[in-house]
Amino acid sequence: MPARDNSFPIGAAATLEELDRDPHLVLARLREHEPVSWLPALGGWLVTRRDLALEAMRDSVTFTVDDPRFSTGQVVGPSMLSRDGAEHSRHRDPFARPFRLDAVREGFTAVVAAETERLIDSIEPDGRAELRRSLAGPLAAKVVAEALGLENTDTEEMLGWYEAIVGAVTGVAAGRPVTGAGREAFAALGASVKTTVAGDLSPEEVVSNVAVLMFGGIETTEGMIANAVLHLLSHPEQREHVQADRALLPNAVEESLRLEPAAAVIDRYATRDALLGGSSIAHGDLVTISIAGANRDPEVFPDPDRFDVARENARLQVAFAHGPHVCIGMHLARLEAHTALGRLLDRLPGLRLDPARSAAPRGLVFRKPPTLRVVWD
Repeated sequence: MPARDNSFPIGAAATLEELDRDPHLVLARLREHEPVSWLPALGGWLVTRRDLALEAMRDSVTFTVDDPRFSTGQVVGPSMLSRDGAEHSRHRDPFARPFRLDAVREGFTAVVAAETERLIDSIEPDGRAELRRSLAGPLAAKVVAEALGLENTDTEEMLGWYEAIVGAVTGVAAGRPVTGAGREAFAALGASVKTTVAGDLSPEEVVSNVAVLMFGGIETTEGMIANAVLHLLSHPEQREHVQADRALLPNAVEESLRLEPAAAVIDRYATRDALLGGSSIAHGDLVTISIAGANRDPEVFPDPDRFDVARENARLQVAFAHGPHVCIGMHLARLEAHTALGRLLDRLPGLRLDPARSAAPRGLVFRKPPTLRVVWD
């Protein structure tokens, strides 16, 4: 698309490596000069300004997920993640009730608290741990299993399915065929799911939706917890504010979500020729919405690169997306992050990042530190 490349020089120069490693500088330049830019590296458009991101997320008629190129759909089949309109509602509605705020508080507070204590019990004597694999990931997996009726499934086995399905989706997004391991994991998950029909969904559709809920509930919640711990421990003065006033902890989690959302981008496809932010998008084009870019929009968040646990409008972050596809599990994810962060601060005195092991978020789509090594007294 040479004409597009000439019209969007910042987008043309952007590389997958910088978007994976540390995208925020290039996202800031795009947001200021090319808020809807053509990126050859992505083979599509990238939307970085918050108002335009909201416009695209709200308009599922023009910018849809319902496209055969959608990578998750190629692995697990039709689900709430890859359908819009009435079909989206048909897939999503049967699963929605347990994830509403009142139901989450009633049904999961004790489960999340007990599992958090158990996991911290297992690491407390050691004085050091890698928190992604010893706390954030296992907690997310256990809670997802409980939420989806898979509580009798071994957590390690379920994490194995999850990793194989994630690997298959990642491969498809890169143009490779669905892996055999991915197919086997999806089949094993299907055999463990109670195949009673939810609403008017077929047993196969139930399994597809369970797969995307498992994927989202583990991947993004693990990243959300890991990023929140990393941000708080990387900013001692902000951590002191939270220690002194524990009422700030929920806002600290919102601020972490704003600064580094666990899901950095979401994909849509144009159903018709459209104009967005002055850019002419053609029917069929990939339109990638940068949640990371929208969350650091200085028009909404002054001094956007600063981590501020007292930021008054931190909850205006869009880490859980917006519109019809707003994250169904956001209340449960928040409960897990609030509980995990609070109990880590309560129980592990002097908790700090391991000075010998650096930690920084990475990832083109899902951003979290590859490892999060900490020590305590």
